[in-house]
Amino acid sequence: MRLLGARSVPVVARGGRFIYSQSLAEVREFLGMPPEQEKALTAEELAQRIDLVLAAALRYARQMPDAVLDGPFRNSWAPPRGLAHHVFRIVEAFIEALENREPLTYELIMLGTYDVRPGADVVAYGEGIRERFQDWWKRNKGVDFSRTVATYYGEQSLLATLERTTWHSAQHTRQLMVVLEANGIQIDGPLTAADLQGLPLPERPWDEDA
Repeated sequence: MRLLGARSVPVVARGGRFIYSQSLAEVREFLGMPPEQEKALTAEELAQRIDLVLAAALRYARQMPDAVLDGPFRNSWAPPRGLAHHVFRIVEAFIEALENREPLTYELIMLGTYDVRPGADVVAYGEGIRERFQDWWKRNKGVDFSRTVATYYGEQSLLATLERTTWHSAQHTRQLMVVLEANGIQIDGPLTAADLQGLPLPERPWDEDA
């Protein structure tokens, strides 16, 4: 990582060059692979998916007792309370970067997540972020989503950044579902394949899952 000059993962490196693998289209181009043929979701479809994902994450967080929210889980970098916070923070950082006209940095996305403490009301926080995103979409659904914005993984179109925000939040919400299952809690309205169709998600919620 130091030799490459990369500041975060995941990256794809080849011949001393690297690319942050946040945009799968850019990764395919970097590796000389043919472009994906699947049609990308529209901004409106992505906004609908974000609202669906945030609603699901709120349901799952409400289902978890404090012992589960604050307990360790597998090799996760954060307890489930921090994981739930991160789902909402990803969306909040997207809005903040656009409204403040600043780059969407890794530090901005992670802001506050590592500081979540036992007893922190992530549900109230998440409800506020969901309302904030709904308001942002009402005010911005007519903007040019082909325009570029600065991110820590390079200049991206607003549409691509919205897509990344959507699947990033969705992936961590899938992990919250795994936490519930592992603790014997029946999932309240699990996300389905249809809910996630069209998002470039990893096959599994956690890499070590078989």
